[in-house]
Amino acid sequence: MNTLRLFTLKDFSIPASTSWYLADLGEFRGKQALYTQQSPQRLKTLREHALIEYGDAIKQMVAANIFPGDMLYKNFGVTRQNRVVFYDYDEVAYLTDCNFRRIPPPRTPEDEMSAEPWYTVGPNDVFPEEFATFLLGDPKVREIFMRHHAELLDAGYWQERQKRIREGILEDVFPYPDALRFKHRLAGSAQAAA
Repeated sequence: MNTLRLFTLKDFSIPASTSWYLADLGEFRGKQALYTQQSPQRLKTLREHALIEYGDAIKQMVAANIFPGDMLYKNFGVTRQNRVVFYDYDEVAYLTDCNFRRIPPPRTPEDEMSAEPWYTVGPNDVFPEEFATFLLGDPKVREIFMRHHAELLDAGYWQERQKRIREGILEDVFPYPDALRFKHRLAGSAQAAA
């Protein structure tokens, strides 16, 4: 309660950037009920939407030659428009600077049980198949993720994206689902006019 007394001081002010963060925190806190106090069917729909958006956000960064580094869910947030955005830039790297690899098979059964990896790991090495260990512990989440974004767990997917970027091929990134794009509105208008 003593903290609130600071607000009564005559010259106390909150910087604009801090007030934005406070507003965002209040908004995210308000969204907690959206994801916790719903019917099971509504929660299932919200979970699926959030996971689809999560994977799409990663793919949009990949298209811009950005690797998020730490892909834990806690580093992503939901906007007012229910879009998932990345907001933790501590480990961001150029996608083309990363070395995406598959984990080699163990040489012996002891290798597999070892606390240390049986293979070399360089400073820019990334093993996408390990993402599942940290992201897909919940079977419900795993099922949705694998249905929509299983390729994110495959080193070949990331290597192909790198190759395309190096060749100068830039992927289109659309901020809205296909059904909301102008091409559908224009096509509908043309049909109505005919």
